[in-house]
Amino acid sequence: MKKHKRLFISLVTLVATLGGLLFGYDTAVISGAEGSLQNYFAENLNLSSLVHGITVSSALIGCIIGGFLSGFLSNRIGRKYSLMLAAVLFLLSALGSAYPEFLFFSKGDPTLSLLVTFNIYRIIGGVGVGLASAVAPMYIGEMAPPEIRGRLVSLNQFAIIFGMLVVYFVNWGIARGQSAEWINDVGWRYMFLSEAIPAALFLVLLFAVPETPRYLVLKNQDEKARNILSKIYDQTMAKATMYEIKKSFDAEKGRLFSFGKKIIVIGILLSVFQQFVGINVALYYAPRIFESMGAARDASMFQTIIMGLVNVIFTLIAIMTVDKFGRKPLLIIGSIGMTIGMFGVAGLAFFNMIGIGTLIFIIIYTASFMMSWGPVVWVLIAEIFPNKIRGQAVALAVAAQWAANYFISSTYPSMMEYSGGLTYSFYGLMSVLSAIFVWRMVPETKGRSLEELEMVLTNSNKN
Repeated sequence: MKKHKRLFISLVTLVATLGGLLFGYDTAVISGAEGSLQNYFAENLNLSSLVHGITVSSALIGCIIGGFLSGFLSNRIGRKYSLMLAAVLFLLSALGSAYPEFLFFSKGDPTLSLLVTFNIYRIIGGVGVGLASAVAPMYIGEMAPPEIRGRLVSLNQFAIIFGMLVVYFVNWGIARGQSAEWINDVGWRYMFLSEAIPAALFLVLLFAVPETPRYLVLKNQDEKARNILSKIYDQTMAKATMYEIKKSFDAEKGRLFSFGKKIIVIGILLSVFQQFVGINVALYYAPRIFESMGAARDASMFQTIIMGLVNVIFTLIAIMTVDKFGRKPLLIIGSIGMTIGMFGVAGLAFFNMIGIGTLIFIIIYTASFMMSWGPVVWVLIAEIFPNKIRGQAVALAVAAQWAANYFISSTYPSMMEYSGGLTYSFYGLMSVLSAIFVWRMVPETKGRSLEELEMVLTNSNKN
């Protein structure tokens, strides 16, 4: 690829990955604030741990809604404008979650109505996350050349993890040196408010990127599609790619199961297993887990930063190897590492041996996830579905992912009250099953164009 072509695809990819950064930022900001939210709402209103778990996970309701809507919106208004809508929702959520009392309530007077209002703002942000989680990798996948598609789509996962790392630093910086009373009264508000900065930046930069050529062909805007393809490939390759795209849209009707049920089932199960292995428990509740090891509040947030740095390093490993080593081997290796990590945590929990060993096993677990199931699932979801049903199929897979995420995250506090060892053993068992699933059902996809993959996968998966 010529330098200017590589520069173009790099720039549009970086803008799209800001959606991933905000995905990570929005979902992880709660990790620093959840203890304060428990103090401000649950304890003052005498609410159960289940209600607190639902509050911590309420954004995931919006994620499910956003995931479902992503197919309709990405096909109706386009990939680009769907991302712009997500940016607006991120901005509204950041402002509203920081000051839910705006207009209707008195500050410092927690009530059930205020709790509901706070959750509504978090759900609004969740809709943005659901949209961005589906559309950002779809956008990158439809823009990227085959030989670097895995790497570029994996950058979206890097952005998610980097967003989490940034907010870990932000939360730690806000809490550092402050009293628990100040954090519980004011600090948590600053944590949510900080998201407004990257959300506004994302919205502004999206005005500068084009729509994807595959969406333009879907809307019969062939000339615009050719112009975009000419910025990605040389003239010969641009014409050949345009021909393949046109042919793929003419080949089949756009019904969801036109290409067989198996490919849809694989996409959904990839999404479900990505959540049932328990990753978001480790991410959302990280400070609390480290507090249970005896760390002070700001020290536990610092340990969360260490975990975030590990996540970034191992996501970079995935980015460097996914187009060389392949998708399937990375997933299986990651499942093995996650199994070791989760069963290690479970064993220590059974014997109430919470300490440095727990931290080591959590790092083994998260590192294994970040080099495999974190980025690779998004790569596969962006590339395994045929052009004509990609919007619908990705929406279904992502909605299933967020539904699984909500179930796992909201049940974690009550599961831990019953048995920490059994809770982590369940995630370990899911890690074992995820390896078997990949080995038996998931195809290898590296190095092929989306249209070539469409022919290979649909011919083998129709039933």
